[in-house]
Amino acid sequence: MKLFSDILHWFETHNGLAYSLIRIFLGFALFIRAWILISDPAVTIELAGTDKLYWWYSYISIAHLIGGFLLILGLVTRLAALLQIPILVGAVFFVHFRQGLVTTGQSLELSVLVLILLIIYFLFGSGVLAVDKHIAKKKSGEVPDVKNTE
Repeated sequence: MKLFSDILHWFETHNGLAYSLIRIFLGFALFIRAWILISDPAVTIELAGTDKLYWWYSYISIAHLIGGFLLILGLVTRLAALLQIPILVGAVFFVHFRQGLVTTGQSLELSVLVLILLIIYFLFGSGVLAVDKHIAKKKSGEVPDVKNTE
């Protein structure tokens, strides 16, 4: 039982690490979504529902590609998240909302989850495993800490 308690305590004192890992996963998911849209134009046209919106989905693909990469690194995290938020608001309210909750593929609940995570990272920043944090710590002369400090 002591071992379990020690393991649980370690995770509780390192939750800043978990926050950063979620950011990395979110960035990776956006990056992969962009890669899919860029590599298969048919998917983009299918999502848009028309060839006329293809340019918009091309923009979204590029924004997700760059924004996802920046989120993975934790570099200008708030800006990267902020630039993704309007795209996800559009996805939630103009694409997936009319489809409802019971669909296959990328759905309303996944888009809402990504939107909420982006808002959280915009408001609270990148976490401890981020280029932003290391740059700030280096400027102030501090040593980066992976514990629950922000």
